[in-house]
Amino acid sequence: MKFLLRLLTWWNSQTLGTQIFTARHGVKVGEDEQGNIFYRSKDGRKRWVIYNGEAEASRVSPDWHGWLHFTWDEPPTEKPLVRKPWEQPHVENLTGTPGAYVPAGSLRRVAPVERRDYEAWQPE
Repeated sequence: MKFLLRLLTWWNSQTLGTQIFTARHGVKVGEDEQGNIFYRSKDGRKRWVIYNGEAEASRVSPDWHGWLHFTWDEPPTEKPLVRKPWEQPHVENLTGTPGAYVPAGSLRRVAPVERRDYEAWQPE
């Protein structure tokens, strides 16, 4: 079953074709904190990522995103980005998960927040 998933689906890490292409033409450049592995072609013209688990683009940190899209030439393993003191750590997109942001007044909140900034209209 696992072989069939790897053969036919791209969202579970990599397909068999991607694995063969990576083995023949890829050079491992580095790995991020989530276990995603980054490659470049031997001639340096292509760059790609093999996700550790579900293929979700927001799981790629800004450092690696810039390298993947040729914003800078050196990968973060060779030349890490300079961090500003106000920068927050990278977080993947949590929309649709239990960890998603739920604003005050949302129906998804367990205990509704009492609103005092307006008065609800009541028909007479």
